[in-house]
Amino acid sequence: MKINPYQIIVVALSFFMIFQGTKGFIQGKSGQTLYKLAARIFVWGGMSFIALFPRSTNTLAEIIGLKGNINAVILTGFLLIFLIIFKLLSAIERLEQNISELTRKDTLKEIDKN
Repeated sequence: MKINPYQIIVVALSFFMIFQGTKGFIQGKSGQTLYKLAARIFVWGGMSFIALFPRSTNTLAEIIGLKGNINAVILTGFLLIFLIIFKLLSAIERLEQNISELTRKDTLKEIDKN
């Protein structure tokens, strides 16, 4: 089996994303739940599996009706989309935490005034 450069990149990126999620979960970072960790492992582990065993998607492609082997293009698109989604979710969670903290501080200031 010949390994292509994109396979190495996908597996390395998947490993890094799973590692970051596991590290954040173990450290108890806010917003890191077991559900998010499981989703991360499922998505990135699946991407690694597809990258390492691209022929496994041929059956799915036949069921869906896709012709030809466009696995690399589809895989790259999915990777980019999931990476963007994870980054956006992290940014949204940070913003929500900042808003909550500012609201609490403002409320405490108003209580002190009264």
